[in-house]
Amino acid sequence: MTAETSQTLDRGLRVLKLLADTDHGLTVTELSNRLGVNRTVVYRLLATLEQHALVRRDLGGRARVGLGVLRLGRQVHPLVREAAMPALRALAEDIGATAHLTLVDGAEALAVAVVEPTWTDYHVAYRAGFRHPLDRGAAGRAILAARQGNADDPGYTLTHGELEAGACGAAAPLVGVTGIEGSVGVVMLADSVPERVGPRVVDAAREVADALR
Repeated sequence: MTAETSQTLDRGLRVLKLLADTDHGLTVTELSNRLGVNRTVVYRLLATLEQHALVRRDLGGRARVGLGVLRLGRQVHPLVREAAMPALRALAEDIGATAHLTLVDGAEALAVAVVEPTWTDYHVAYRAGFRHPLDRGAAGRAILAARQGNADDPGYTLTHGELEAGACGAAAPLVGVTGIEGSVGVVMLADSVPERVGPRVVDAAREVADALR
């Protein structure tokens, strides 16, 4: 801690992070042990966070993340879109295909930013807000591959016809972005993805990841 920071706020944020990392909630005693502070401090932190609906406690006394965090989360997508747009524009224009940033939303892949090329005669229509299962389409499969593979060398994923007949896709996962799980990719009308597209998508994913750090 430095003179410019608030110890109480720091502890409150640490509480939220600890609760976000568990599916079953934490008791006051468990939070006290993990934070290294006494139970009285934890009670005060939880009471304050509860007033803002950021924390809720069940009948057994276990604390969990509250629904108030959803109001904060709604502002994340616009910020992520803004940061990703330069890399997506460059990718779409370079490849001549629709570029997209896709994030994990539960068990689904959610397109949060889409850029279409300006110079092509035709391209795949793809819109922000489009959802599909994580195990279908290049965007979702790239994310699943990153969960199981080498985070330092994630590579790229290619698919054909999984979401739209006649369309193929390439995507690479975002790497090293805390709190965000997603991918950058392109979708095009073609029988197969040209060889240079995969490495170019990986480069774009790295550019987006750098912008989000």
